[in-house]
Amino acid sequence: MTWKIWKWSGAALILAGLFLGSLAGIIVNHQVVTPAGLACLSWWLEQVIQPFGKVFIRIIFMVVIPLIFSAIVLGVAEMGDVRKLGRIGLKSLGYTLLLTTTGVLVALGVVNVFAPGQHMTEATRDSLRARYVGAAAEKVAQGVKETPLADTLLNLIPQNPLAEAVQAFSPNYTGGGLISVMVFSLFFGVALAMCAPAKREPLTAVLQGVFEVCLVIIGFAMKLAPVGVACLGFALTAQIGADLLRSLGFYAAVVILGLGIQQWLIYPLFLKFIGGRSPLAFFKDIKEVLLTAFSTSSSNATLPVSLRVAETQLKLPARISRFVLTVGASANQNGTALYEGVTVLFLAQVFGVDLSLGQQAVVAFMCILAGLGTAGVPGGSLPLVVGVLVTIGVPGESIAIILGIDRLLDMCRTTLNVTGDLVIAVLVSKGEPAEPTGAPAQV
Repeated sequence: MTWKIWKWSGAALILAGLFLGSLAGIIVNHQVVTPAGLACLSWWLEQVIQPFGKVFIRIIFMVVIPLIFSAIVLGVAEMGDVRKLGRIGLKSLGYTLLLTTTGVLVALGVVNVFAPGQHMTEATRDSLRARYVGAAAEKVAQGVKETPLADTLLNLIPQNPLAEAVQAFSPNYTGGGLISVMVFSLFFGVALAMCAPAKREPLTAVLQGVFEVCLVIIGFAMKLAPVGVACLGFALTAQIGADLLRSLGFYAAVVILGLGIQQWLIYPLFLKFIGGRSPLAFFKDIKEVLLTAFSTSSSNATLPVSLRVAETQLKLPARISRFVLTVGASANQNGTALYEGVTVLFLAQVFGVDLSLGQQAVVAFMCILAGLGTAGVPGGSLPLVVGVLVTIGVPGESIAIILGIDRLLDMCRTTLNVTGDLVIAVLVSKGEPAEPTGAPAQV
């Protein structure tokens, strides 16, 4: 049997790149032990391998703003009746809260059963804190900032949508950012739907063109994905190393167990009994989305792939999938909420902070709220973890303990996040009418 690599599917090539890159990174990490070798490896990682690996992610991020704007406006405008938007929005919010709550409850369950924080010695804890104390300082500074509730709500409505779009992916920006862009897009879509058909059709055609052009650009980026993923996988495993995995292995295993329960038990139950879909067929259809999310660690970077798969593979109505998925990329982060719950309780156990059932309920509530607005970029949840830690009396600097392995866990929770977006799109689409006759063909 002759293997023709160029005939492999995109998902297979991405998986192969991730496997080969990660394997090479493990080998290099095991072989390079001298100070000179480590310095050389660090230079190559920072100056060559990681930047090259991020090229395809940068291309995707380049079109996220026009893609989100066009997708939300088209999704809202194609609903026609504004009352349909309210129904779709309420269903999306309800399922988001339900899935996020189940995720946090899973987190509380696995942490209390396995108590990962009680398996770490004081010497290991001090060693990890010393190793990552510099990187933790920035996360602590972001996490302890408290924005008044009134300002937080006002930031949702942008004074200058273009300024919010420019700052959407800035990690230190305190305004509305991407959420504000989405709110502006909702207003724009509602207003467009209320215009006379003759006046809105030209603009709708332009936005449809923008949407399709963005998908074409994403296609360019995905051709680079196998090589980019190989570079990112190499950089991750070359840095983590066996020692760090041993130190944090039990904590990482508990996080992955919780994510796995949500991904392979909770989601299939919702799909089968509420969405009326075969879980096996669903996961087969979205395999490219899962690999993209795992390799990029970004819900926003995976959004274009999710939109395409939702329309071409899952056959969901475009007006619903565009709305649910674009909003969900930032508003639905139930994997992140689960991760935050495990991490906060783990660090509380490490520092001997004994939380009562009531205090754990408060942590759960805070994680649910945090999961509704976490930035869909790598590491976007860490400042929120710091904020919860400080609230329950755990030093914010303790975040340094898990920083070294956070990238791997970020890949896992992002995969759960984007799966949750697609699950919600399926659930919301259930019972809704199909695409109207004469709807534009989807890419």
